[in-house]
Amino acid sequence: MCGIVGAVARDNVLPVLLNGLRRLEYRGYDSAGIAVVNRDRHLARTRSVGKIIALEKALSGNEAMIGNTGIAHTRWATHGPPTEVNAHPHMSGARLALVCNGIIENHEALRAAQQAAGFMFKSQTDTEVVVNEIFSNMQKGLDLLAAVQSTLQVLEGAYAIGVVCADEPDRLVGARKGSPLVVGIAEDGGYIASDMSALISVTRDFVVLEDGDIVDIQDGQVRIVDHSGNRLERAVRTSNLSTDAIELGEFRHYMLKEIHEQSTAIANTLEGRITGTRLLEECFGTGAGTVFDRVRAVQIIACGTSYHAGLVARYWFEEAGVPCQVEIASEFRSRAHAVPDHCLVVTLSQSGETIDTLSALTYARGLGYDSSLAICNVPESSLVRESDLVLMTHAGPEIGVASTKAFTTQLAALRLLVIAIGRRFNLDAETEALLINELRELPARIEEIIRLEPVIEEIAGQFADKHHALFLGRGAHYPIALEGALKLKEISYIHAEAYPAGELKHGPLALVDADMPVISVAPNDRLLDKLKSNIEEVRARGGKLIVFADDHARMVDQENLQVINIARVDSSIAPIVFTIPLQLLAYHVALIRGTDVDKPRNLAKSVTVE
Repeated sequence: MCGIVGAVARDNVLPVLLNGLRRLEYRGYDSAGIAVVNRDRHLARTRSVGKIIALEKALSGNEAMIGNTGIAHTRWATHGPPTEVNAHPHMSGARLALVCNGIIENHEALRAAQQAAGFMFKSQTDTEVVVNEIFSNMQKGLDLLAAVQSTLQVLEGAYAIGVVCADEPDRLVGARKGSPLVVGIAEDGGYIASDMSALISVTRDFVVLEDGDIVDIQDGQVRIVDHSGNRLERAVRTSNLSTDAIELGEFRHYMLKEIHEQSTAIANTLEGRITGTRLLEECFGTGAGTVFDRVRAVQIIACGTSYHAGLVARYWFEEAGVPCQVEIASEFRSRAHAVPDHCLVVTLSQSGETIDTLSALTYARGLGYDSSLAICNVPESSLVRESDLVLMTHAGPEIGVASTKAFTTQLAALRLLVIAIGRRFNLDAETEALLINELRELPARIEEIIRLEPVIEEIAGQFADKHHALFLGRGAHYPIALEGALKLKEISYIHAEAYPAGELKHGPLALVDADMPVISVAPNDRLLDKLKSNIEEVRARGGKLIVFADDHARMVDQENLQVINIARVDSSIAPIVFTIPLQLLAYHVALIRGTDVDKPRNLAKSVTVE
């Protein structure tokens, strides 16, 4: 969600702050702002509503915003609408400024106490109480670090903060609890940011702060301490993230770039993890075999697109004889559970910072689940650090809010996990060899689907004036229908629903008419004949169908039925392959409707608040 950048350096930090905010645009935001301690040792601030370009225009020619110390922020509104007065940085007095990502749960009590003490509030945000509390502590004679330490003792919630003060012009203090914050270390100074991509142009050396850490950057030195001031040692990591990986290159949008990157991303996810006809179980981490030997059931926890990946995996696990449950993370921790014996908790998250998933993992531990495994795309993330076992997806940076390559690489990773655990159940060596071979062919199959893009682009024109769409699937392809509907609604703003095709007669048929496109995927599997019957039910009621079909399914165009044939796909990887045309369809529909493909309204890439 919100993005933080902060810097203390020898040169003017304004370009670094602006560039960092651009790198963080993918997180989702509705306003932005920057505060710097300028050359006159005054605190100058500029804020704007809307895109970063509006902030750049507001900054143009403003020499008061030139300085060596500063903080910057992109806000995704939680408390108070997206207005300039609610945008960060927030100030208390004229010389103290703060940026914050997260939610302060006890802000109402703090606000009441501060108002009684004479503070006048300018915004509707929960964040303003934090900067006021720090200011109050500094008035008692504490320096910036001590004032932040004292303030953190009274805050409740999840947050990451960055603070600067004009009275200590070469100092930047940051802290995290529940929301991500990294420290960039360079010869010319120190930096903080919500993730490494914001700082990749100035450094490749990073420290990932842990919950409760406070960083004090002063006089070219970076010091990490706890609430009591005790020095903490944290490893410096060198990022291999390339600038090219987070640039658009030849593509018009990040989403299209990331759709086209899927064959490579999946190849990277499989690399070093399969050999010959077998899975190399060590890829899950030290001691994975011992953990898997104990597993008698699997509980998958995830949100959004990752939840859909989990739903597909449930079919795969149960085909291998492994009992499996899948639940939305925010719902998992809202009820009691009957915990199965020796149940492995599997969490899925692109960022590894999804707050509902992290909280659900903590809740599962408290309930007594046996062990945990994270499937994630960010090695330095909280989810990775807090899990017993980890399988990284190696998808590379995903900037577009609508997840594409993160989803398909999660599915590839889950297929590996099914093989590993399935060995202990019904999965024999011959079947494993078959599945491994199909996975190895997957990147090439995806490239074949990408070549259908011109056909799909033409079909997208049928959606220009539509307001509703229905997606259908059966078996493991019902979650693919869910994912297709989610992609369409996320970026084109067309209302889309997905149903198991067999449910049509139980209500959804009432929606079918000539004005609502019906999209289905038709793999050549044991459910194909039933799906064909469902398709006829739609046609009989005047519905217009678009069907992506395995060419061995022997489906042809008919009245109100348009078939896009896909080369034969093995059943074990079919859900991954059939995802690609639905992604391309959503993308090209969004282009036609003129929506913001990479940054759809009201959404954020990394959901770090509840």
